Amino acid sequence: MKRIILRTSALIAIVTAIVIGANYLGIAAGQAISVKGSDTMVLLGQRWAEAFMKQNPGIVVQVTGGGSGVGIAALINGSTDVCEASRPMKASEVDKLKERFNSPGVEIPVARDGLSVYLNDQNPISELSIDQLAAIYSGKATNWKEFGGNDARIILYGRENSSGTYGLFKDEVLKGRDFAPQTQTLPGTAAVVNAVSKDPNGIGYGGAAYAKGVKDAKLKLDAKSTAYLPTEENVKSGVYPLSRYLFWYLRNKPMGDTKKLVDFVLSEEGQKIVAEVGYYGLK
Repeated sequence: MKRIILRTSALIAIVTAIVIGANYLGIAAGQAISVKGSDTMVLLGQRWAEAFMKQNPGIVVQVTGGGSGVGIAALINGSTDVCEASRPMKASEVDKLKERFNSPGVEIPVARDGLSVYLNDQNPISELSIDQLAAIYSGKATNWKEFGGNDARIILYGRENSSGTYGLFKDEVLKGRDFAPQTQTLPGTAAVVNAVSKDPNGIGYGGAAYAKGVKDAKLKLDAKSTAYLPTEENVKSGVYPLSRYLFWYLRNKPMGDTKKLVDFVLSEEGQKIVAEVGYYGLK
């Protein structure tokens, strides 16, 4: 599948809350469905909202980023209707939701993604194992020559700890260990990609839809394994070692306008938008 490159700036992607067409439609803000959470998913959420509101002019959908952790916290405190998350909810978060709303919530997988590792185009390295990634991001390996690359210091870029991508990378690659203190934390995947694209010795990670001006590293489980790119085929077959689902979470079973929105997201048209943005559909 041809990858669609996202062109929206990091700042816009992360901090902008959109209310599309509310004034044009003459609809009160209080009637809107709020969607909040993952920065990885914010543009996907915006595209869904735009298409859905064209078909349903009486319904307004507000989409806001901030990170999966922020979205889950908003779901728990009741300030959003839908949480977008690039990682599963933790048991502690489910417990908090159940304590407040007497419901464990509803988890809805809405797309698939390969958590990509970005390298600068000038970097001669083309593949890494999970163990090598762990050595790099824990600070045990600090020079590209340790992996057959240039004699140059490895520059680490990563996400803030409210990010679901941060949490998944920490769990799956670092096995819960801390990131090296020299990791430069950036506000959003687009910012990570931008930094790596300008830094010949940089490395970063994020969603598959964001690669622009960088190359994806092939990943393998260990030194004896085959390395794979985060393509649709490799993600869906499970051979790419950092594949994941992207989720919507609600407090209860969707009803009314929210159910219409969920049905649209999971429809053939909604899943076509997933591919257009650069992620992978469920089927």
